[in-house]
Amino acid sequence: MDQLLQQLINALSLGGIYAMLALGLAIVFSIVGLINFAHGDIMTFGGYGIFLSMVFGFPPIAALCIGLGAAVVMALAMERTAFRVMRGADVISLLITSFAVSEILKVLFQNGISARPVPISFPAAWSGSYQIGGMTIGVAPTASILVTIVSLGCLTFVLRRLAIGMAMRAAAEDFDMLRMLGVRANRVVAAAFAISGLLAGIAAVIWTAQRGSVDPMMGFFPVLKAFIATVLGGLGSLGGAVLGGFVVGTLEVLTQAFLPDALAPYRDAIVLSAVIAVLLVRPDGLLPARSGARS
Repeated sequence: MDQLLQQLINALSLGGIYAMLALGLAIVFSIVGLINFAHGDIMTFGGYGIFLSMVFGFPPIAALCIGLGAAVVMALAMERTAFRVMRGADVISLLITSFAVSEILKVLFQNGISARPVPISFPAAWSGSYQIGGMTIGVAPTASILVTIVSLGCLTFVLRRLAIGMAMRAAAEDFDMLRMLGVRANRVVAAAFAISGLLAGIAAVIWTAQRGSVDPMMGFFPVLKAFIATVLGGLGSLGGAVLGGFVVGTLEVLTQAFLPDALAPYRDAIVLSAVIAVLLVRPDGLLPARSGARS
């Protein structure tokens, strides 16, 4: 029982990262119809922001804040320079643009910093652990769960209580009508990208704190899993993105912990097979968007 509870904590920690990344993808998609495959590079940019800040002597907490800010700035720059001019384009054009942006950033990371992982030295206490009963629980997974809960709570408040959040929800329902009512479209879209960048930055903080390094491909696989989570939850559904993230994280951790050694190499295939099985039963996802392709 203790082992199961310990693995569930690990699942919530990993699922929280996937949930925040999936939510960032879903927010942008729900408003402008863009599946941003460069979202992982925003996460990576935040990780490099942390690394460079600590190289220049900033204390760890300040470096984490700079990493968050770097991710938001990258998301806004991406929207302004690459995606704003493509607004209203077809899905294929938007996909090609996002892939192109992603590849450009990876080349810049590889040639401008390093193609190999660079270490980040966090305080030793951050990688420690503590005992509860028979369980050994890491400080980093616990912090990850708490940060995820606070982040999702704050985002819920923004979307439901603040004017810009309500404008974003209205844009997700009918973007053209929102513009006819006089709301500035650029402001709403920029806010969506800023929030997605902030969520990617938070994921970068948690990911780098657990790994202790950053590399040009750091954000690729987490965002790939987050995209799977977004589809599983219901493409364009914000609640579905969060649920999908936790489901994918839980499946990944539990299969890693309890699969027999002979099946361990097939872990990802088993997780994806489970996702496909769910989509066969619920092709629109676990919590599908209330309207067509977006919610």
